[in-house]
Amino acid sequence: MSDVYFASLRAQKGSDSLLKKIGRLFEAAQFDRCIAKNDLVAVKTHFGEEGNTAFIQPIFIRPIVDAIKSAEGKPFLTDANTMYVGQRSNAVEHILTAERHGFLPSVVDAPIVIADGLTGRDYVEVPVNLKHFKSVKIGSAVVHAQALISVAHFKGHIVGGIGGSIKNVGMGLGSRAGKQQMHSDVKPEVNAEKCVGCGTCVRYCLAEAIELNSKKAIIDHSKCVGCGECLISCQYKAINQRWDSKAEKLQEKMAEYTAGVMKGKAGKCGFFNFVTNVAPGCDCAPWSDSPIVGDIGILASKDPIAIDQASADLVNQELGNPHSMIKNSLAPGADKLREANDVDWAIQLKYGEEIGLGSRKYKLVAVE
Repeated sequence: MSDVYFASLRAQKGSDSLLKKIGRLFEAAQFDRCIAKNDLVAVKTHFGEEGNTAFIQPIFIRPIVDAIKSAEGKPFLTDANTMYVGQRSNAVEHILTAERHGFLPSVVDAPIVIADGLTGRDYVEVPVNLKHFKSVKIGSAVVHAQALISVAHFKGHIVGGIGGSIKNVGMGLGSRAGKQQMHSDVKPEVNAEKCVGCGTCVRYCLAEAIELNSKKAIIDHSKCVGCGECLISCQYKAINQRWDSKAEKLQEKMAEYTAGVMKGKAGKCGFFNFVTNVAPGCDCAPWSDSPIVGDIGILASKDPIAIDQASADLVNQELGNPHSMIKNSLAPGADKLREANDVDWAIQLKYGEEIGLGSRKYKLVAVE
């Protein structure tokens, strides 16, 4: 059973400031013990796609950077480039997007280093010898860092069901080629009745696998790489996942990539989950839908499986937001995350536990 530390968002005096609580979570979870003097510490977060507003705000990253520096580490903020076409598919636009969203040295007091380099080709093949991969392609900046602190925004995800620490680290730090490996079994399909022929999916398809025929999108699955860009870009919900293999495969692949990121960093990894603005979809989308529950709090743990399980449990224990897309799972205890994307989100946690990433059993420890 792993310890997962939890801080609520309640505040009635200055010492209850959320920024101070983040520092206390860092201390309670003993993340300082993950860091030796002069360690290069990768702080993995998501800088948000242009148009998205749910990503973790940079002001909340600063206390984590300060705590790393107090432990005599040398922090840098990082993420890997995206597989899909957007504002984060190369390091130049990725950094500019981060800066537009406030991730500036004057705010976070740390530089940004894109993990897989200028065009996503700067990666290291890390051997894992697991079911799906013998080796995984991890952004080199993270492989060469001595320690890792993941700062994840917990929310729903169109393919994984949830986007927490496993998604933030496994999918997030895979290089562009690595992301394609993870997505390669997921092929989308078009619902012709919903398709309005707007052409947005055609413009964003990296593989040029989509064309319009009689004002309807048609996907050539022989060209499709399964990157999921069309799923994200279609605001008419006319494109859905089509699983060419078992549905659990992508989630298991994310867990194997997480194992690759953590390899060689035993006792050197810490994980934050911000269970706030719990949108039904990923921060990779150029918009943010209404949260499915109210803001809950922030969690910290050295166990990525336990922290994601605890986050999901806390979300599902809440009363659902009737103004969100959730309509049938509003009662406390109902699986709101499952309704949001119709995906069994627990697959990644079961498999992650199986391959030794952590435990689904946890003890929630309150931090005031």
